[in-house]
Amino acid sequence: MIDKPMKHLLPLLLLFAAGCTVSKHYDPARKFGPKELQEDYGLFRHALEEAHPSLYWYTPKDSVDRYFELGAARLTDSMPEYKFRNVLSYVLAKIRCGHTTVRQSKEAAKYSERTRSMLFPLSVKAWEDTVVVTSNLSRRDSNVQRGVLLRSIDGRPIQTIVDSFFQHLSADGYNTTHKYQTISNSGVFRNMYAYIYGLKTRTPIEYIDTAGRLRSAQISLNSLVTDSPRRSAPEPKPSKRQLKGLQLQSIRNLHIDTNLRTAFMEVNSFAKGNGLRRFFRRSFRRIRKEGIGNLVVDMRGNGGGSVGLSNLFTRYIADSSFKIADSLYAITNRSRYHQYRNNYFVYRLLFFFMTHRKQDGFYHFTYFENRYFKPRRRDHFEGKTYILTGGNTFSAAALFTKALIRQQDVVVVGEETGGGSYGNTAWLIPDVTLPHTHVRFRLPLFRLVIDRNEPKGHGIIPEVEVRPTVKDIRRNADVKMERVIELIKQRG
Repeated sequence: MIDKPMKHLLPLLLLFAAGCTVSKHYDPARKFGPKELQEDYGLFRHALEEAHPSLYWYTPKDSVDRYFELGAARLTDSMPEYKFRNVLSYVLAKIRCGHTTVRQSKEAAKYSERTRSMLFPLSVKAWEDTVVVTSNLSRRDSNVQRGVLLRSIDGRPIQTIVDSFFQHLSADGYNTTHKYQTISNSGVFRNMYAYIYGLKTRTPIEYIDTAGRLRSAQISLNSLVTDSPRRSAPEPKPSKRQLKGLQLQSIRNLHIDTNLRTAFMEVNSFAKGNGLRRFFRRSFRRIRKEGIGNLVVDMRGNGGGSVGLSNLFTRYIADSSFKIADSLYAITNRSRYHQYRNNYFVYRLLFFFMTHRKQDGFYHFTYFENRYFKPRRRDHFEGKTYILTGGNTFSAAALFTKALIRQQDVVVVGEETGGGSYGNTAWLIPDVTLPHTHVRFRLPLFRLVIDRNEPKGHGIIPEVEVRPTVKDIRRNADVKMERVIELIKQRG
C-alpha cells in the first residue's frame, strides 16, 4: 500500500527515478498524446528499417514486424516519456543488437542531473538463479545488507523481475552475460525497477540472510539528499587539472608489482580524448625498461570506443599480424530522416571518402575488410599476457580480446564478453532524436563480421572461466584478479 500523504507524489517520484523529466520549465507529469507517440514511433520504425544493417540478423523479419506491431498497439493512450521509452526498449531488445539502445531526451538528462530524486535503494549482483544485494542506500533497513539473497520484491519472485528486465535490455545475439552484468552495474537495478514497476514509499521484500534464514522486511525509498554533515572546515576544491587527472586515472592506469614482476594495466575505455596513445607509449616503454615479464590487462569495464585505439593497443601485444574484419558494410549511405540524425553531414563525408559500393549493393568499408595489422616493433611486450573479461567487455574491447585469444602467450580469464565473437553492428552510430518526445535511440550503420567461422550469437569465451559466488560477494572479493595472480605464481 502507498502512504496516503504520498499518493499525489507518486507520479513525480516515478518520473524522477526513471530520469523522465524534460527541462527546467517542464512539468514532470506531462503526458504525450497518442498521435504524438504514434508519429514518433512510426519514425522510429522507418529509420530502423531503412538503415539498420542487421535488423533481421538474429530475429526473422516476420517476428521483427510482429514486435513492431506489438509496440504500436501500446500507444492508444497518453503516456509520459519514460513509459514511451519502455515501449521502444522492449522492441529494440528483440533485434538482439547491443549497440541499438534507447536514450532519454537531452532535456530529461539535464533535468535529472539537477533534480533531487527518490530512489529504489537496492543495488545487486545478478547471475543465473542468483541475485545478491551489493548495497542498500536506505539507512532504515540495516538488516538488508550486502550479501543477502533476494527472493522477492513486492510479492514478485526475483527471477520474474530479472526476466522482465531482460525484455528491455539489448545485447549482441543470444548473450545473457551482458544482460546480467548490466543489471549489476551501479544504479541500473534501482532505475529499472522504478520505471518498470513503479515506486512505493515502503516495499516488502523477502530475502535469505547471511545465516541462511528466510526473512522479510519493508524497505524504504532513499533520497539523494543526505543528512546534513557536521560542520567542519571545507575541503579545498580540486582544480580543473586535478579533476581531469582523476578522470583519466579512472579510465586508464598502470601499476607495477616488482615482486611478481607483473604490470597491471586497467583500460576502461577506448574512447578518444583520454590520452590513450601517450598512455600506451609510456606504459610499454616503462614495462620494457623494468624487465616486466607478466602483463595483466583488465578489460572488464571497457565498453569500447575507437577501433584505431583498440588496434594500437593490440599491436603492442600481438606476436603476428591480425585482422579484425572479414566484412564491414552499410546497406545505405543516405537517409530520408537525416534531419533527425546527429552528425549527418560528417557521416555523409565519411561514406563518400571511406566506403565503396560493391556488386552486392552494399557500401563496404574496404580499409578494414580482410586487412592485416602488424605488431608494433618499438616497446613491444614479449612476456605473458592475462586479459580479464566480463559482461561489460564490449565492442572494440571485444575486438581486442578476439584478436589475441588464440595467441600462445595470452590467457583470457573471467566471463564471456558482452561483445559478440562472430560480429556486431556498430562503427558509425548516430543518435536519432524523435520530434515530439525528443527521445533518442542509437542507430548503428555498419555490420561487422569479425570471424565468419565463429558460432553466431555469443561473446568470446575465456580460456579460464571464473565466476563469482555468493561467498565472494559477501567478502567483497575480486575473484578474477585473485585467479590471475594464482596463475602468475604457479608459473613462477
